[in-house]
Amino acid sequence: MNQPMILDGRKVATSIKEELKQTVESLSKQGVTPKLATILVGDNSSSKTYVQMKANACKKIGMESERIYLDEDTTTEELLDVITQLNEDDSVHGILLQHPVPAQIDERKAFDTIKLEKDVDGVTSHGFGSTAFQLNAYPCCTPAAIMKVIDFYDINVEGKHAIVIGRSPILGKPVSMMLLNRNATVTMSHSKTENLPELIKQADLVVAAVGKPNFVKGEWLKEGAVVLDAGYNEGNIGDVEYEACERQASAITPVPGGIGPVTIATLLQNTVEAASESLEKMNKINR
Repeated sequence: MNQPMILDGRKVATSIKEELKQTVESLSKQGVTPKLATILVGDNSSSKTYVQMKANACKKIGMESERIYLDEDTTTEELLDVITQLNEDDSVHGILLQHPVPAQIDERKAFDTIKLEKDVDGVTSHGFGSTAFQLNAYPCCTPAAIMKVIDFYDINVEGKHAIVIGRSPILGKPVSMMLLNRNATVTMSHSKTENLPELIKQADLVVAAVGKPNFVKGEWLKEGAVVLDAGYNEGNIGDVEYEACERQASAITPVPGGIGPVTIATLLQNTVEAASESLEKMNKINR
């Protein structure tokens, strides 16, 4: 088989961010600088790294960012108070609650407290439903990043059989809906799915979002399948056994440098769009 096409997420992310720089500059001239507020509860070192990466990405395109660090023993009520304050702060256009949160916090309640127009990470129940019905809401960033990679490389999904491995409410479920909305035939699979290798063997497109390193084996793939690895595990390892899958695939995302950079670019894009919407509303009120 020929060498597969490497779906370079860094290239996709650079393209998105170059456009965003110009939009941010234009908004700033009109008195609005897009601002992302990130909340981190506890002392998870990986989460701290992700928060710093997002802040750095904001700075590079001229956005503002605010980082809010809360103690490990923060209660749900205390977290909701912080989110409510950010909801009411007109200078904040996007709110991101870094996942995971400590066990005592009602994560779903916290997510759903974020105003829909500031839900730039696409984590609210309302946002999920709106995305599924193709209504106006910001999509979850990793699923949206997967679709951006598909679009950037002109991968046709219409009529194709896609299998999504994983059913997370902020990854597996929304990306399944997005693919279905693009007329793919979608199989959702998970830890309880029987005969998973046989199902994967039938798929033209495989989305790995299971959170287990090297989970998808090369021999499970149909020859010529497109592989989108949304996993990121310790040691920069994805959810697919890269070298073995590369031999079978027609196109594949690397880890790192695949879906990850596009996820951050999507978060920035959603925040910039939220700032644009905010400016538009202000202009209407002032007319």
